[in-house]
Amino acid sequence: MHSTSNSTPARSGGRPTDALRPVVIQLSPLKYAEGSALIEMGDTRVLVAASIEKRVPPFLIGSGRGWLTAEYAMLPRATSTRNAREVTKGRPAGRSAEIQRLIGRSLRAAVRFEDLGEMTLTLDCDVLQADGGTRTASITGAYVATVLALARLYLTGDLQRWPLQSQIAAISVGLLGGAALLDLDSAEDQAAEVDMNVVATADQRIVEVQGTGERRSFERRELDALIDLALGGIRALAAEQSRVLAPVLEEVQAVQQKGRRRSAPPKDERALWGRPDGA
Repeated sequence: MHSTSNSTPARSGGRPTDALRPVVIQLSPLKYAEGSALIEMGDTRVLVAASIEKRVPPFLIGSGRGWLTAEYAMLPRATSTRNAREVTKGRPAGRSAEIQRLIGRSLRAAVRFEDLGEMTLTLDCDVLQADGGTRTASITGAYVATVLALARLYLTGDLQRWPLQSQIAAISVGLLGGAALLDLDSAEDQAAEVDMNVVATADQRIVEVQGTGERRSFERRELDALIDLALGGIRALAAEQSRVLAPVLEEVQAVQQKGRRRSAPPKDERALWGRPDGA
């Protein structure tokens, strides 16, 4: 699978064209969030918190369905120079708003909202350090945080049905020097002729593709090659997600094998207060 093209650019650390950067996913780094994950892809580091609230947007009130939304931000020194916090500007920058919508759309593909009930899951993705691929790392880490949050509610009985329907991950790909590269770092991203982000399920169903001819247009065969390369990377990321989540998912599966849980019936009022004297 490794490219042998003479035009293949040298990559940092001698990484092959179809190789991911080292991936590390830490579970539950935050004490209070229902679910959280710290994902590292090379020098890119993103902290994701998943919070669940018993409310939904107005358009879902009374529907019995839940919702998922996301927010995305970079710390001021996530990059080589300091950027002002967006809160000081009064609103998210256009790039941040676009990325958080992408994260929300991607993770909504993972959840059956009729099984979530009227609750909202909010994913806060904060980039601690940026070296390319922050949006795709956010999505991959957000899936892990989502599983942890849903498992917490399911295992305590706050959810009667397991609402997860798909495993989601994302990766960047691009063309540089005529070669297709997987998981671009910042230097590669800035120099790429074509830049693309791909979101897909673990079973290779595409959720979203964002592709741009940064310095030139590209052909259909190049598009197909980039998507194939991305799906291979997503397969590897999904395997790592599954590995770190295995203990939690085993607990969920054990509960599922016992059959659907039923809510405890309400107690009779007389049983709560006892029989009146002389009755």
